[in-house]
Parts: sequence; C-alpha cells; structure tokens
Amino acid sequence: MATYFFTTCKGICPKMNNYLREVYDALHNEPDFLILSHSCDPETDSVAQLKKYADSMQVDTRQWVFLTGRKDSLYYTARLSYTIDDPANNLTSIEDDFLHTQFWALVDRNGDVKKIYDGLKESEVKQLIVDARKLLSEKN
Repeated sequence: MATYFFTTCKGICPKMNNYLREVYDALHNEPDFLILSHSCDPETDSVAQLKKYADSMQVDTRQWVFLTGRKDSLYYTARLSYTIDDPANNLTSIEDDFLHTQFWALVDRNGDVKKIYDGLKESEVKQLIVDARKLLSEKN
C-alpha cells in the first residue's frame, strides 16, 4: 500500500492513520504485506521526526515504512506512479505546491496500482483489507 500524510497534520491525517492502523493490524502477519507512508511535508518530516512518529504508532517499521525525500520526487510519485492525486494539481513552483490527499493505492508485487481507496471512508478501508488479502494470496 502507498499513502501520503504529514506528522504535524491536524486535519485528515490522524483519522486516516487510525484507519491505516486497522489495515496494519489486520494484515501485519502476512509476509509480503507492506505499507509505504510518504511524507507530503519533507521540510518538517525529517528522518528523526518520522522515526518519532513511527515509534508513537508502535508498529513494525519493516512492514510500515515512513518515507521522506525530495518534495518534487515525492509529489511526482503520488501523481504519476500511484495516481492518488491529480497531475493537474502540479503547480509551476514546487515550493508553492502542497499535496494533501486521503487516497491510498493498493499496489501489487510488480509495482502496479491495482485500486485506489478513500482512506477516510470506513467501508473502503474494510474493502481494501479484503482486496489486499486476496492479492497477497495470489502466487507470484
């Protein structure tokens, strides 16, 4: 799975990460299960800040990875690789750009996006768990 959030968010991120915790709890015993939570605020979300956040979530960071990097690379990946944000949102200046999306991507072993889910809708989160289990059970 691939998601975007930022550690200081007071809006949608806490609710999304609570739902994401449900996904993690349901699937963390699956050997090929992985969540990639990318920061959409890399200026604030340093490696140390993400480690502190991960520690507060009390998750296995080999299965729920919190990532930061260059803002342009993070946003490009969200819009063009995971397709969880509209590429038209890309502003001319990366400094003025801000990605804040509640959408999550279910990604297969080959890196192909299988489906997009709304991380604020409980019904879609439950469906994602069902779909992820099915995907994890498929042979390579």
